Amino acid sequence: MTTATQTHDQAAHSSGLAPIMLAALAGITLVFFANFAGASVLHDAAHDARHALAVPCH
Repeated sequence: MTTATQTHDQAAHSSGLAPIMLAALAGITLVFFANFAGASVLHDAAHDARHALAVPCH
């Protein structure tokens, strides 16, 4: 019974780290690509996202 509890605790700990690492990787990737994109590309992407969410922007 102790072994099952330890295995369950280890699985819970390692599975909690995966979403954090995935979010960090996604954030780093987004910053990396935004760094090399032109200002007009970033503006157009933000503009389209605002319209897709029905947020008035002009």
